[in-house]
Amino acid sequence: MDIGIELLGNTDQDVFLKDEKLKRALGMTCINVGELVKVVTEDTREQYKDFPWKAVAGMRDITAHRYQTLRMEDVYNTIHYEYPKLRDILVDIISKVDEEDKGIS
Repeated sequence: MDIGIELLGNTDQDVFLKDEKLKRALGMTCINVGELVKVVTEDTREQYKDFPWKAVAGMRDITAHRYQTLRMEDVYNTIHYEYPKLRDILVDIISKVDEEDKGIS
């Protein structure tokens, strides 16, 4: 997620929509993030129900399978507005999982 946020930077939507390389790169970022979310165990998903697991995986599916009709405005909004929030939630989840693995609770 960080790479998508970093690639987008302070780019506004109009500039993003005109930059074919950036659109493709961030589309692939959505696909990659969705793929990673799909391999999270069911136990972890159940434990952290506040994270939108299905929505993130669904964005991957839409981006991968409907690329020709994909609204790039949706990609922009997802990465610009949603990814920073999701990143913070994931960082928290990862730290809790790491603590559990180390026996720290």
